[in-house]
Amino acid sequence: MSILDKLYRSVNPEKALRREMARVKLNALQSVQASGYDRHGASKRKKSLLGWISKGADADADIIENLETLRERSRDLFMGTPIATGALKTIRTNVVGSGLKLNPTIDYEYLGITEQVADQWEKDVEREWNLWAGTQDCDAARLLTFGQMQSLALLSSMINGDVFAVLPVVQRKGSIYDLRVSLVEGDRVCDPKPKPKDKDILAGVEVGDWGEPIAYHIAKYHPGTADMKKSIKNTWSRIPAFGEITGRRNVLHLIQDLERPGQRRAAPLLSPVIETLKQLGRYTDAELMAAVVSGMFTVFVKSNTPDTPLGESVPFHEQVDSDDPDSYELGNGAIVGLGEGEDVTIANPGRANTAFDGFVTSICRQVGAALELPYELLIKHFTASYSASRAALLEAWKMFRMRRTWLTQTFCQPIYEEWLSEAVAKGRIDAPGFFEDEAVRAAWCRAEWYGPTQGQLDPLKEANAARVRVEEEFSTREREAAELTGMSWEIIHPVRVKEEQKRRDGGLAENLNQATTRPGDENEDES
Repeated sequence: MSILDKLYRSVNPEKALRREMARVKLNALQSVQASGYDRHGASKRKKSLLGWISKGADADADIIENLETLRERSRDLFMGTPIATGALKTIRTNVVGSGLKLNPTIDYEYLGITEQVADQWEKDVEREWNLWAGTQDCDAARLLTFGQMQSLALLSSMINGDVFAVLPVVQRKGSIYDLRVSLVEGDRVCDPKPKPKDKDILAGVEVGDWGEPIAYHIAKYHPGTADMKKSIKNTWSRIPAFGEITGRRNVLHLIQDLERPGQRRAAPLLSPVIETLKQLGRYTDAELMAAVVSGMFTVFVKSNTPDTPLGESVPFHEQVDSDDPDSYELGNGAIVGLGEGEDVTIANPGRANTAFDGFVTSICRQVGAALELPYELLIKHFTASYSASRAALLEAWKMFRMRRTWLTQTFCQPIYEEWLSEAVAKGRIDAPGFFEDEAVRAAWCRAEWYGPTQGQLDPLKEANAARVRVEEEFSTREREAAELTGMSWEIIHPVRVKEEQKRRDGGLAENLNQATTRPGDENEDES
């Protein structure tokens, strides 16, 4: 009630009543006029929503203005919070593992060649590709193979929101190919100082009239390092997104989890759960410390003979704060002597906390839901039934496949196409019409990428299911081999032929029909 209402009530109750009636009628009228979301989530009159502060802005304002803080906190969680570290590494391991493997699948019918010629061409390309991708020469810094760069690129994009790959051409002795890949952390792509006023640059990304990237501004040093070390003068390089003459990609922007149209940069994967994970980490640390304190059995003795205190005759435990000789510290089975007039009160922390596990489990379920990572996989704890555990794995693999497809389309395939262009230009790979027609080039560049398999809770059931899919023509042997083993069927088949021939020659497979009988066939014959 306002001061004016209180005054009217005391000096003019009749007018106060009219004011109150008018207020009631006005509220009723507003309630009648309210419609749609104004009566629900958009209501500004409900007490439950009065404290909800929100503001609308474009994607750049909502994300880029907070991006530096989000990155710093995301990296801090990755370095010091086990749940955050485990979540990101679990995604990295299942999506990439040791690296996605190239499997060329050219459109030989469109190219007018036979299947046998296509098979031989694909084998030659894989052999040449491994000369470049299987060594550290593909890395501009000569530290990582191509598979290891995939792992780093995915992990960095999840921690920081995005990562960049520059594709310079660097000639080196002993290297057949000159294409290199240089990974650039997202922090280094930032606004140059001074910032040109005649160009649309934000967060280091320069865009054109349609919002397409024109160039990227990359700092020589990390901005944080340059700020701390005043002796370092940072400089920026403007790298065009595409070559002006050839149209070749100079920079690959690996940005995932786009939320809104017009977005130039992305927030870290952990952004929605940063506060939750930090609070969970603090709670875990507090419980751990309480358990440690509770486990310390320390006896405090008050001495009546200050001239010969007990502390001098009983060995102390190792002192943590060695700079303060008068400090009292808990220890394992320690006996601490107190001086004259000193006393101590022991607080019982009451640990272990029986509610700890249930609370952490509940929080982990929410974190897993936000990251599309089932709780069982997040903490690597499978205690449910086979069906429930398999359902959790299948749900997680929807996300893993999505991120694998993203990595393939934005990183692996573009780099493979650049490498293949160099291989054809140098005459190491024969691909007629490669540079004359874009459609022909696309036919030569077509490829698939295989990575870690889904894993099997019951290998026999998974193998039988794969057999049924192949026999009913729902899938191919090549795809099933890749899903179950991570290997190409083109590699498995000739080895299997060789093995079976050696078994026959050695007399180990005398009864071929019996050796190839499948489980359950006997029951089918009996019926």
